[in-house]
Amino acid sequence: MKLSATAEKAIQAYGGSGLWEKARSIEAVITANGLAFTLKRRPAFRRAKFTAEIHRPFACMTPIGARAEVAGVLDGVDVRLENSAGELLEERKNARSYFPFGRRLFSWDDLDMAYFANYATWNYLTLPALLMNDQIQWSEKRPGFLEAFFPESIPTHNRLQTFQFDLESGRLIQHNYAPAIISKFANAANVVKEHNQGDVLFTSHRIVTPQGFGGKPMGGPILIDLTIHEFQIR
Repeated sequence: MKLSATAEKAIQAYGGSGLWEKARSIEAVITANGLAFTLKRRPAFRRAKFTAEIHRPFACMTPIGARAEVAGVLDGVDVRLENSAGELLEERKNARSYFPFGRRLFSWDDLDMAYFANYATWNYLTLPALLMNDQIQWSEKRPGFLEAFFPESIPTHNRLQTFQFDLESGRLIQHNYAPAIISKFANAANVVKEHNQGDVLFTSHRIVTPQGFGGKPMGGPILIDLTIHEFQIR
């Protein structure tokens, strides 16, 4: 798989290809809130623990909702809830097929949130590995701007997404997508506000707003305010 100049620079900025090829999992502590939570009648995440495998869509968010002992798990296209002992509480196969219809237009349960929160966070935090994933069709539309076409096997916001990187540092600036499971009319601009240094450089604060003209972020409303407090690679 031949990488574009922007992809190579970005991978290097976030730790290098050797690190991400050998690494197996990530751990993070996150806080997230915003209008997207309110619209779906969901509690905010407050220093929730997130763990995930890097090379396949498997992730766990604890707690996933109001019950501190309940974790939401994404396993490929399926989701489940587990208690603190790892015992199965509830599961839902092919979770995406349930969106955005019926009551999900107005409210999400823990399994719905387990799907959305896990796939979204997995996509955000494993980006260097995704840039090297040959299942994803990457193309450089112009310097600093990458377009990605995701296969059905990778849970994500929508199939066609764009990423803007700083030409000099290789750091991610903005990620645009259409989160169809929230609304078929949604178009989001995910702007990186801060980076931090842990085991590697990571995006530590993001703000998601609707897209304006030309994909530019609008001033509001804030759909999701996401803070990554801690980030480790295993």
